[in-house]
Formats: sequence, structure tokens, C-alpha cells
Amino acid sequence: MSEKQHQAEHRNRPTGEAFMAFMREGWAPRSTELPELTEAARYAAARRETLSAAFPGERLVVPAGGLKIRSNDTDYVFRPHSAFAHLTGLGADREPDAVLVLEPAADGEGHEAHLYFVPLADRDSEEFFADSRSGEFWVGSRPTLASAAAELGMPTRHLAELPDALAKDVGPSGLAVRVVRDADREVAQQVDEVRAQAGLGEQAQVEASTEADLELARTLSTMRMVKDDWEVAQMQEAVDATATAFDAVVEHLPEAVRRGRGERWVEGVFGLHARHAGNGVGYDSICAAGDHATTLHWIRNTGDVQEGQLLLLDAGVETDALYTADVTRTVPVSGTFTEPQRRVYEAVLEAQEAGLAAVRPGNRFKDVHAAAIEVIARHLLDWGLLPQDVTLEQTLDAQEGQFHRRWMVHGTSHHLGIDVHDCAQALREDYVEGELREGMVLTVEPGLYFKADDLLVPEELRGIGVRIEDDVVVTADGSRNLSAMLPRTADEVEAWVRSGGRRG
Repeated sequence: MSEKQHQAEHRNRPTGEAFMAFMREGWAPRSTELPELTEAARYAAARRETLSAAFPGERLVVPAGGLKIRSNDTDYVFRPHSAFAHLTGLGADREPDAVLVLEPAADGEGHEAHLYFVPLADRDSEEFFADSRSGEFWVGSRPTLASAAAELGMPTRHLAELPDALAKDVGPSGLAVRVVRDADREVAQQVDEVRAQAGLGEQAQVEASTEADLELARTLSTMRMVKDDWEVAQMQEAVDATATAFDAVVEHLPEAVRRGRGERWVEGVFGLHARHAGNGVGYDSICAAGDHATTLHWIRNTGDVQEGQLLLLDAGVETDALYTADVTRTVPVSGTFTEPQRRVYEAVLEAQEAGLAAVRPGNRFKDVHAAAIEVIARHLLDWGLLPQDVTLEQTLDAQEGQFHRRWMVHGTSHHLGIDVHDCAQALREDYVEGELREGMVLTVEPGLYFKADDLLVPEELRGIGVRIEDDVVVTADGSRNLSAMLPRTADEVEAWVRSGGRRG
């Protein structure tokens, strides 16, 4: 549930009965027209059926999570838990403290979904005008029980009814209940208390319940590996908006150079487009110029952008439904790669091409990294950077080698979707060792990072960091690069920068 805010005593709010009565009267009637069932909700219903089949006869509890305090009495913008968004179709900042409960059907066939949340308050309530966290005067209108039910295609109930719903029929010979524990600590605690009160408080039973909850979380994470048609369309929408934002960044490179602290300027330009086109950025943007590009997760973005440097931009727009792109381009700020910069760039591009070619049904997820990293290792060997007595085969050995990982320490790929690193709780056998299937969306993102203080590389390469990243959907006969509209070859990238962000 939402974190508790400190309420300052000096806040002066009228409490007289005359004022209260005055605030209640004189409002036009609210519309009783109900929204249509959303397309997102239609697809979410099918996902709930899949989950239902995995846990027959059990109560499943999936909280949205609550508001988190940023400072004193201000909150971070709310984002629902990814499993909740996936199973309801609610995105953006919808319904803090809501809880989805999948209740075993009375006839024993499947589950019935119920959404518990705090609906819009009546205008004769103090919440209407006095509650700065949920009151209509402060945060705008919210759904009623009826409007949410129509929008989502499921019964809705007031959050106050949740405790009784969680406790009903739970026990050693009754219903088992599972909860997504990391979504909402207080809801998880409520479920634990229900279990204890129902006689399931012995240590062995607690451990079994904890493992049951973990199994639910893993199942929900693994379910997201294969995207349905609507999700793939969301991913393309996110990538399209990201490409437009990348164009704007390239257009603004001269201004980023001129103003100083140009990484922040780049971040701001991208963020403007992300917030306008979607819900915002899907993760903190990496806007790394010069040696900052050799820090994999450089999100401080405090540096200058200077002529002659490379700018590495790793960023993605998140749609209102919370699906995010994750794209990286590395561009020469001046519009021309130096010879060492081009050499590194083309090595990374060759590695990416190898990784992209490995994305096809029947291959393993790990094959993508294996294909890309072999190219990286070969170039490092050819450049004389690996220990003198090490062969390509030896450095690629997972146990005794891996010397090349000094300059590319990360993996080449990850699943992408509602989370930028989607499906993260899936088991290794389903993720790294898993077979690629139609509908999976992956990144392919090799890189090379030569830090300015790395004395094992030639001076001309120090301070050069390059990553090239695209978002790819597995198709029936191969793959489709969702971000193929953005320039990738060195010549294309140079032309893109020189043209001020105009493609082709």
C-alpha cells in the first residue's frame, strides 16, 4: 500500500460545517456514460486464462503496489507493478493500491478476476476536496467501480473488502493462496497473516508458502517471454517514438556542444519527446560523451559534449501501456568518425550483425551472445589486446578464458517488454538456455569500451566507447528488426549527423 506521508500541522484547511456543506453543493451531475472495453483489457483477459490454467483451484493475488514518497509530502509518479499491468491492461499511473484477485470459479473451472481498488469519492465526502493524494480537486477524476468494470471487463470491488476476500476459505483443507510478494509488502503481509490465522503458520508451511509465491512470480515473468500481437504492436510504437526522439537529439547536437553540460541537454531533448509521445522514458537515459561512454550505466549525464567525441545514447520511450523500447546509437559529434573510432565502431557493428543473424526460432537465447562475442574476441585478438599466449578458442572458454570480457563485460541480449529487462525472474533453463520462439522480443547490443585509464590498450583507443543496440522480434522464419529505421553503418551514421537528424 502507499507509503504514509507526513501531514504538516501548519496546513490550514477549513473544517467548519457551513464550509463543508457549501463544498458539497452546486456541482453538475457526473456523466453516467461508461467507457468501452479497451483493447489492452481484451488481451489481458487471455493472459489471465493462461495464468489460471497454471494454478487451478488456488487464489492468486497480484497487487499494483502503492505510492512511494519522493520527499516529505510529494510522491514519485506512480507506476503499477509489471505483472499487474500485464494482467489487467492498466498502464501509466493507474490505480495505486489496487489488487487483482483471481478467485477459483464456483464450478471449479478456471478463475474469476476481481479488481479491488479505491474508487472515485462522492462529492459529499471530505476526500473530494481535502485529500491531496487522491481527492478529485487535487489529482483529477478517478474511475468508479462501474466505469473500471466496463473498461477492464471484470467485476470491481472497493479495496475495503479485500481483507475478507483474502481470508475466505483459506486453510489446511481449504484454498491455497499465492501472492506476488514484491509488488506490495503490506498486501503480502496480509496474506501471511491470513495463512497464520488459518493454521498455516508452522515453519515448514511458511517455507512452502514462500516457495509457492516465488513460483507464481516466476510463472508471471516467464509468461511475458512470448508477446501477443497487441504487445508486439506496442513495442513497435515505442520504437517508432524512440527513433523520432533520436532524430531530435542528433538535430540538437550543435546546441548540446554550444551550451556546455551537453549530456543533460541531450537527456532533456530525448525526455521531451518521450513524455510527449508516451508515458515518458522506460529507464534513465544513458547520454554518455567521450570517456563517459565507457561506463556502461552512465546516467549522471553531467558532462560536456565536445567536437571530436563520440556520443553514446542508450534510451527508450515507454508507451502509455508501459511497453518500452531500448535502443542505442553511438554517433560522432562532429559528423565524422576518426580512424580509431571507426575501427572500433565497425568491429561492434560486425558483432551485432552476427548476433542479429542468430535471432531465429529454434536457436537458443544464449546463441545470440555467443555469435556476437566471438566477433568481439576475434577483433581484440587481431589488435593484440589479449594476453600473448591466448588463442581465440581459449578466450572463448567459459571457465578458463573470457579475457575479452575486460572490454565487453555485459551480455549481448535480454528480453524486452513491460520491463526494460523483461522476464527477469524466469529460470535460467527458460531464459539463457531457452529456445527462441515466435513473438519473443530481444535486444541485440554488443559493445566495446576502452577506458581512458586502461594502459593495456593503445593510447589512440583510450576513451572510446561504442554500443549499437536494436530491438528485434522473433518471427516464424527468422526475425524482424523493429528499430531498423535508424542508421547503423558508419557511413549512414555520419550522413545522419551531418544532415541534422534527417534519415535517408
